[in-house]
Amino acid sequence: MIKKFSFGTIIAGLLILSASYMQALPSNSTNRMERIAKIKIDPKQLEAYHKALKEQMRAAIEKEPGVLSYYAVADKKDPASITIFEIYANEAAYKSHITTPHFLAYKETVKNMVLSLELQDVAVIASAKKPGI
Repeated sequence: MIKKFSFGTIIAGLLILSASYMQALPSNSTNRMERIAKIKIDPKQLEAYHKALKEQMRAAIEKEPGVLSYYAVADKKDPASITIFEIYANEAAYKSHITTPHFLAYKETVKNMVLSLELQDVAVIASAKKPGI
């Protein structure tokens, strides 16, 4: 029961944080692709994983117009459990993203760090944020 609550809290937080990006998009952006990645990392390699993930995220945001946002969070009770909320302009942007040199380098770097990976396509049904945030 705690894990369900923690996951729900994480997702709610991710949706709130992404609100600023959502508001910049047309309200009829039905082609947008949102995905959640649930990743379990070897606890002994967390620092190296964080470094690789941050570099990949930075490169994707800087170099790919179709990568709109990323939020990566760790479970406070289990820091090796990482959840990433990703927003792409459309499916083509996602398919392009996974073929880029920086993403392929990330996958190669972390292949022995990742114990499990679950990808879940989701649809944002609402977002909210305080003004100025």
